Amino acid sequence: MEEVRRQKRGVRQSLASIVLAFELIVVFLASLVAWGLKVQPGPVALVGGGVVCLAILFTLATLRYDWAFVVGSVLQGVIVATGIFVPVMWLIGLVFAGMWVYCMVVGGRIDRQNAATPETES
Repeated sequence: MEEVRRQKRGVRQSLASIVLAFELIVVFLASLVAWGLKVQPGPVALVGGGVVCLAILFTLATLRYDWAFVVGSVLQGVIVATGIFVPVMWLIGLVFAGMWVYCMVVGGRIDRQNAATPETES
């Protein structure tokens, strides 16, 4: 029987999925806050939050491609911009955007170091 080899996940991909998964929870809860505070009409707040949540899920599912990191970066800007509707999202969005940038820089550096180091089979 043939052994199927999966491409090893990089550190950058793992860190990106962690940040996006936590952001998914926060955006979902923020859309409920926007709905509860009646910042926008109910359907607008819930549909808007749902669209952003679906975009995050799509990005999580496609992180094996390099372009998904660009989509994730754009999503960071979108999430910061939700501060227009729920002001605390300015702070929360900036914190997550900072974590995203940090994870992209450090994860990329670790992946490059791992690629330069020869692997030994045990």
